[in-house]
Amino acid sequence: MPLGKKYKAALASYDIEMMYPSSEAIAKAKSLATAKFDETIELAVRLGLDPRKADQAVRGTVALPSGTGKTVRVAVFAAGEAAQAARDAGADIVGTDDLAAAIEAGKMDFDIAISTPDLMPMVGKLGRALGPRGLMPNPKTGTVTLDVARAVTEFKGGKVEYRTDKYGNVQVPIGKASFEQSALEANFSAVLDELQRARPSSAKGRYIKKINVSSTMGPGIKVDTSSY
Repeated sequence: MPLGKKYKAALASYDIEMMYPSSEAIAKAKSLATAKFDETIELAVRLGLDPRKADQAVRGTVALPSGTGKTVRVAVFAAGEAAQAARDAGADIVGTDDLAAAIEAGKMDFDIAISTPDLMPMVGKLGRALGPRGLMPNPKTGTVTLDVARAVTEFKGGKVEYRTDKYGNVQVPIGKASFEQSALEANFSAVLDELQRARPSSAKGRYIKKINVSSTMGPGIKVDTSSY
């Protein structure tokens, strides 16, 4: 795919091989976000592990102190008091069989799916629809829980999921280009701290291998990994 004029201009505005301190990389990514919409600032980290091995697959959640800057739509599988608690907490969609039927029909207008443990047998049957989109509730990410109200509040407030892909990469949105520099730096640090905390004991050698920061439409800025 040929590069657009704006993308080429962005590439020409900095040294693409240089490793920048994180604060400079974030500032550069902000400055290169010139689209007509508020671009997302993305953090991509290459981890030194083999995610094909079960004990090296890194997955979890991290609370971004500055939030994500986007409206998160949450669907909750719950019944009775738990369903009402989810609604009171601000869940966008709450249901059981009706929610499952909507998903099977291709209606998935939500970003996060949460379930009470008792409904997971039902939710498990939706794996073919939810799995490829990364929407399957999982106890490791706090999306299978008895306290659905708390989960709804946390995910709407800036909690995000992360996981390694088959190459060992983790990609996490750390805010919007309109965020203050300090807000993006706080979110950046929160993600790096969480990834360090989640390091598998079986991972040997250098763990944080590469870090890039970019805006939605902009090129990646390499971050100096020497301090991580």
